Amino acid sequence: MTNATTRPAGMRTIQLGELKVSYVPDGVVQLPGLSWLPATTEEFWTDHPEYLDEGGNLVASIGGLLVEHRGRALLIDAGVGPVFYPAEPGNAHGAIRGGDLLDNLAKLGRSPEQIEAVAITHLHLDHTGWLLHDARPFRGAEVLLTGPEWAADGNPELAPQVRTVADGEEIFPGVRASLVPGHTPGHAAYVLSSGGGRLIAFGDALHSPVQVPHPELSAAPDHDPAESAVFRRRLVGELAAPDTLGFGVHFADVQFGHVVDGAWNPA
Repeated sequence: MTNATTRPAGMRTIQLGELKVSYVPDGVVQLPGLSWLPATTEEFWTDHPEYLDEGGNLVASIGGLLVEHRGRALLIDAGVGPVFYPAEPGNAHGAIRGGDLLDNLAKLGRSPEQIEAVAITHLHLDHTGWLLHDARPFRGAEVLLTGPEWAADGNPELAPQVRTVADGEEIFPGVRASLVPGHTPGHAAYVLSSGGGRLIAFGDALHSPVQVPHPELSAAPDHDPAESAVFRRRLVGELAAPDTLGFGVHFADVQFGHVVDGAWNPA
């Protein structure tokens, strides 16, 4: 039986002051608990069964975050694209499926041509897929990411669209980049502020709500596990601040939430 922590997320819209913020689903990836968070044990998951499906997987949503302000539109991350990759022995992740982002964007009243910029948390395929798809639906948009991320893993196909941004730089009304390295060398979070509220879209700094009370748990593909743990601890502290929401793109169907008493509390 599935619950919100073991099912892919559906579309959801919230209002943050003058910013309209919508989760745009693209697909889902299975993340086997023991291999994705390699410091965990069978005993750990016995104590936290609510996060795993019947196959022992974290169910990680894939998608983007649409941010709208007075007719303008920004997309944070661009899904994995219309692909299916089966699980393969030796991979830390399981099967990956995508392809829904453009249809869901249309349901929200937006076409790719109306997106002025796509801000990327990092350059992994499940965040850049639609940018690199043969049809190039977002070819008219700027692609924004941090300088360290582009320097470490820049893709020549994206180069004509790329503009690198600095830590703390405002990239859209009420939206600033925040360097959160560890998962990749230049991984970014994006901090949305409006109407006295704040939302932190933290990308892959956290992959699952189970890491909130256990920020020491780094993911198998983290570029620098020790650095990622340092920034995860800081992030969990920030998410516990008053009037602060978090957005975890891979957080199953509890992607919006607060940190309360050291745990993820879905909004």
